[in-house]
Amino acid sequence: MARWTGEWLPGTGDPTTREDPPKWPGARFGLPESGVGAVAGGGQRLLALIVDLVFASLVTALFQPYDLQNVAAMQTFNLWAGAVWAVLTVIAVTFFGFTPGMGVLGIRVARLDGVAMVGPWRALVRMVLTVLIVPLLVRNADSRTWLDRATGTVVIRMR
Repeated sequence: MARWTGEWLPGTGDPTTREDPPKWPGARFGLPESGVGAVAGGGQRLLALIVDLVFASLVTALFQPYDLQNVAAMQTFNLWAGAVWAVLTVIAVTFFGFTPGMGVLGIRVARLDGVAMVGPWRALVRMVLTVLIVPLLVRNADSRTWLDRATGTVVIRMR
């Protein structure tokens, strides 16, 4: 556990083995400071999530009626929208490395080991941790969230 929390919690880890903070997010991984391949910022990631949620709601509206006056109908709609978002996220990240929202904003998920495809288990873990929200908010000096740390990935710019 210290391996995961050591970068976020002060006072954890052995002070003699601490690395100097990176000059820019992603420097430790050989990523550029800016431009294509640089680590994506938190604002881009948040906006991509919002675009994905809106897109999932629009897709859900194609097959699930919604009625703003009917609480039960809206609960059903929201459950379906969440399911559509989850399936869309896992499939898109598994095969393409980005969701529709990430594509619109020009960012994608990349594996740190250099393998091209993110893969289904990494995409699934990222989706499950996204639902918990908190792992999205806590970032380290490389702008990597708990999602990235748990799956050995980093979100980078495509353009």
